[in-house]
Amino acid sequence: MAMTVTDLACARGGATLLSGLTFAVAPGEALVLRGPNGAGKTTLLRTLAGLTPAVAGRIHGAEGAVLAGHQDAVKPTLTVEENLTFWADVFATGSKAVQGAMRALDLQPLADRRAAELSAGQRRRLGLARLVVAGPGPWLLDEPTVSLDAASVARFAGLVGQHLAQGGITVIATHIDLGLPQARVLDVGPYRRRNVTVQDDAFAGRIE
Repeated sequence: MAMTVTDLACARGGATLLSGLTFAVAPGEALVLRGPNGAGKTTLLRTLAGLTPAVAGRIHGAEGAVLAGHQDAVKPTLTVEENLTFWADVFATGSKAVQGAMRALDLQPLADRRAAELSAGQRRRLGLARLVVAGPGPWLLDEPTVSLDAASVARFAGLVGQHLAQGGITVIATHIDLGLPQARVLDVGPYRRRNVTVQDDAFAGRIE
């Protein structure tokens, strides 16, 4: 099922950042969000995820969406495997999904290490591995390659490509070319409300 957005308006802190957004993302398709800092990309992703109420408009097909925001949504006192097991329990995807997630992001050597002991890049990989255990719902990604080295960026790009090949949907705010030929670009600039100074991209979106 496609994700469709009709005449959507998004706000943060009582200020409407974007309005009049209408677009659709088909199964197997990626939509790349572009626009300057503060334009509303993070707020749009949070609205699609259902974490921020829409001011106006309609969203269909976003059920089961998972947001990977600026924070990694990991519990520092748990090990890598325990963190992924926690999310697998939330999404009811089981231990097989946990092992698949660790393989996908090369986390097997770190399985028994506490998240508090990981480097920034390792924590980011752990946070992104949560996408794998979440099941087939849409992926909403906010600058997901921050702190990743070139090899990890390539590995993650392959993971996104695999998600799309299986009919998944991805909406991603990024300035990095992930080599996704099927991706379309949506510039949110034309939908931005004027005279808004809220620094939207400084907000760390996360799963609550």
